[in-house]
Amino acid sequence: MLPAYRELMKTAHAIIKEAFSNRVITPGKTTTQDVVWWMRQRIQELGLSTWFQPSVDLQREGNDSLSDQDPVIQRGDVLHCDFGVTGMRLNTDTQHMAYVLREGEADVPSGIRNTLSNSNLLQDIVRKSMKVGRTGNEVLAISLKEMKESGIDGTVYSHPIGEHGHGAGTLIGLWDRQQGVPGRGDVPLLPNTWYSIELQSGTMVPEWSNQVVRSAQEEDIFIDENGNVNWVLERQTEFHLIR
Repeated sequence: MLPAYRELMKTAHAIIKEAFSNRVITPGKTTTQDVVWWMRQRIQELGLSTWFQPSVDLQREGNDSLSDQDPVIQRGDVLHCDFGVTGMRLNTDTQHMAYVLREGEADVPSGIRNTLSNSNLLQDIVRKSMKVGRTGNEVLAISLKEMKESGIDGTVYSHPIGEHGHGAGTLIGLWDRQQGVPGRGDVPLLPNTWYSIELQSGTMVPEWSNQVVRSAQEEDIFIDENGNVNWVLERQTEFHLIR
């Protein structure tokens, strides 16, 4: 199943990459819901489906309360998507970040780049903590302890993935259960299983007058028969850029 799942993941990543590009987004014109429905249309064109409605939201300097609206995407915005593809009875789950360059900018400002670096570090912490035999609650406690020792302000809410969107297996936190999840979180990790490492971290950005910018990421991993934890595909380490 893994080779087929990897190909499906490539498709999911390719759709996100195109959605977060100037082929879809025109700063000052395109709204976040325009991008959502472009993604839905692209899934249909490829003969695939999805197990949840994709979402696209943004953060903007001086205004962090736009999530429940349908704002027009402007230069300088930080974008985020939550996107899953269903094919061959398999389900992916991915969250990526993007940045809309301001006039004269050639790359992401360093302060905003640090937001992604911090969530990448938190991914490393969670992945390293995922040992076969540990319960989800144990992985959560170990991960949060190391997260705090690393100076990261974040939350972890990872879950099984694969034949079901939120499949059978242990939960590694919920967004509102950072102290552990009774029952589901007490189940041990098993070999030959797939998980979405889902999390977020908040980082103060000097370029935005120390406004906290949230980097939420989600990438799928597999635990092999020997207990090794590997990404199904590569993870995001650089912002998607809209010019």
